[in-house]
Amino acid sequence: METNEILVRQASMADWETIQRIGRQTFSETFAKDNADADMEEYLAESFSEEKLRAEFSNPDSLFYIAWQQDQPIGYLKVNTGNAQTEAQAPQAMEIERIYVLAAYHGKKVGQILYDKALEVAMARRSSYLWLGVWEENARAIRFYEKNGFVAFDKHIFKIGSDEQTDIMMKKTLL
Repeated sequence: METNEILVRQASMADWETIQRIGRQTFSETFAKDNADADMEEYLAESFSEEKLRAEFSNPDSLFYIAWQQDQPIGYLKVNTGNAQTEAQAPQAMEIERIYVLAAYHGKKVGQILYDKALEVAMARRSSYLWLGVWEENARAIRFYEKNGFVAFDKHIFKIGSDEQTDIMMKKTLL
């Protein structure tokens, strides 16, 4: 196996601590500079608590996938269908809730590999469309999703602690 090869495998409940570590680190790396410390601490404590992650893993409509380079977890994907979607959408829709990649691996196609896994899962499930929310000020992520065929269709509020921020909702029609 080539040492730089990135493999993606489905995560299980046993991986919750890996997801927690990657989630907290990538969210901090990406958003700490733009948010108050107290808001970040509250968001990280709630969103990546053991209880919340175990509940998410227990939901059959949520799936996690971890990107690995050798034995190092370097990013992850979380997708939701049915009632696990963070907002009501068509029953056949699939949400990409998170594509998180450690900052050290930005620019190495890890995000694209995780997105490709999301698309593969959506196609296998015959999802009618993929959708997601992305912070309106995250120009890099917006460009990434536009490059992959997503278009804006709405906006919603995303709370980090007590701070309400606007996410652009984007979707890509599949069927």
